[in-house]
Amino acid sequence: MGVGADNKTVSISSKFTLQQFEEGKEEVELDKMTPGNAEATRLAEADHLSTETREMWGRRLEFVLASIGYAVGLGNVWRFPYLSPADHHRKTVASFGVSLFLCLSSGVGLATVVISYVLCTYYNVLMTWALYYLLHSFSPSLPWQSCNNTWNAVGNCSTGFPGNATHLQSASQQFFDHKVLEMTKGIEHAGGIRWELFGLLVLAWVIVYFCIFKGVKSTGKVVYFTATFPYFILFALLINNVQLPGAKDGILFFLMPNWSKLLEVQVWVNAAAQVFNSIGISFGSMISMASYNKFNNNILRDTFIVSLANSATSIVAGFVIFSAIGYMAHIHNLPVDDIATDGPGLVFVVYPEVFSTMPVSQLWAPLFFIMLLCLGLDSQFAMVEVAVTFIMDGFGKKVLQVFKRKELIVLAVCSFGFLLGIPHISRGGIYVFQLMDHYTAVVSLMFLAFFEVLAITLIFGVRRLSVMVENMLGKKPNLFFRVCWQFLSPMLVLGILISSIFQYTPARYGKSYTYPFWAEVVGWFISLISIIWIPLGALHELWTTEGSLLQRLKKSITPTVDLESVSEKPSAESIALFTAA
Repeated sequence: MGVGADNKTVSISSKFTLQQFEEGKEEVELDKMTPGNAEATRLAEADHLSTETREMWGRRLEFVLASIGYAVGLGNVWRFPYLSPADHHRKTVASFGVSLFLCLSSGVGLATVVISYVLCTYYNVLMTWALYYLLHSFSPSLPWQSCNNTWNAVGNCSTGFPGNATHLQSASQQFFDHKVLEMTKGIEHAGGIRWELFGLLVLAWVIVYFCIFKGVKSTGKVVYFTATFPYFILFALLINNVQLPGAKDGILFFLMPNWSKLLEVQVWVNAAAQVFNSIGISFGSMISMASYNKFNNNILRDTFIVSLANSATSIVAGFVIFSAIGYMAHIHNLPVDDIATDGPGLVFVVYPEVFSTMPVSQLWAPLFFIMLLCLGLDSQFAMVEVAVTFIMDGFGKKVLQVFKRKELIVLAVCSFGFLLGIPHISRGGIYVFQLMDHYTAVVSLMFLAFFEVLAITLIFGVRRLSVMVENMLGKKPNLFFRVCWQFLSPMLVLGILISSIFQYTPARYGKSYTYPFWAEVVGWFISLISIIWIPLGALHELWTTEGSLLQRLKKSITPTVDLESVSEKPSAESIALFTAA
């Protein structure tokens, strides 16, 4: 991500070497004089003739902000807190921390590109809802505040939370269900397109396009605002909420652990899934962003900064959400348990209801939804950038012959993502959204994480990984990292994968709707869209490798990286493998 046209570097990569453009031919000539590097020099010179300019981050701060912006997304506000209620609340905090501490691994490959792109197609729907709420928050009175609207079912509408009265719905719930979504009774009833949401989905993708169409150069400027502004709103809400009556009860409900629940496998699966989703483990976003770093960037330092910022934000967001829930429980004289809900309804139902009772609601509501937009945009930037980087690095010359300019490639990626997002803004789209979120953000991740950890620890090897990090930082990674890479991460991921298979639970929406069998089949097909590339990639490698089957297998599982050849300059793309830890 550059600030100005002079912040560009040429990346010359082969199977096992990278030269920086500023060193150019002088380093190639130096390699010629080094014994045993004749093949490395030949490949480097060949690549030098066909290399293209590649932007680099103008400042390290831009990469850190972009990484934090990606990690600290909407999930920190609606996924992390709602995983707590879904699993009896408090124990997820402990398991989240342990999972984050142990799961220091990431992977790269076509599967990560696919899962990132699939996720971005429905992630932007959250941005669409946020835009809808933002526009309506400027009304003279908040439209989800009363039951006197055309979309309300007056007979079962309550201006507060209905508690145990199952036949009643809050006004904010009916606004979300009947006005925003106009939702049908199930996924089998598509119900047609919601044209208001269709227009806002177009707007959301237009915003994303104009923020990334110049690559990291344009994104780097945007993240200075989008990655920092949410913290001002979050802390302002925190200061306001903790002073509200009943806030203490909500916070204690969020923090007090239920130790017996830590023995439930689903708690650890959900905690690990949130870590993977948030930090980008098993996705390609951190990898693609890290590939624009300088060679000797301190990845371990950045890893800790991003991880700690992400975890701290999740905790702060939990305080903000549950202090508000405690306040609502207080004014409606209900247990906190009856207010807490799961799914995106936490921020699109519960919090709008909170605003309607708070002083200066017309101020808090738009600020909150602007914060949601900023949180979502950062994550969306990174996920779309995965597909763009993959296309440009893998097929750049061929694709540019057709599209001529990178900006048009980005436009094609965004346009296709928009088309794939249309089913989510139909009247039955919320069911499609929940189905895809379950099978993409939870099920697929467990499989991808397992195979990626397996590839790094057993096939590539911890020794090679340690050497590459040492080449970058000038010192070996400490014992903790090596133990995590070799033992703890594989054991944890394998254990969670096996347990999640045996204790699999199908997707659901809300507390009562279960999906028909055919929808579950579609859900597993969605999971396979990303997972299938792992065996297909292995088969392709065996098919294209020369020799007998045994020789092909040996070559396929043997890394092509020559540690001696990369002792000075391992590739940024290889180093990027480990940046997303």
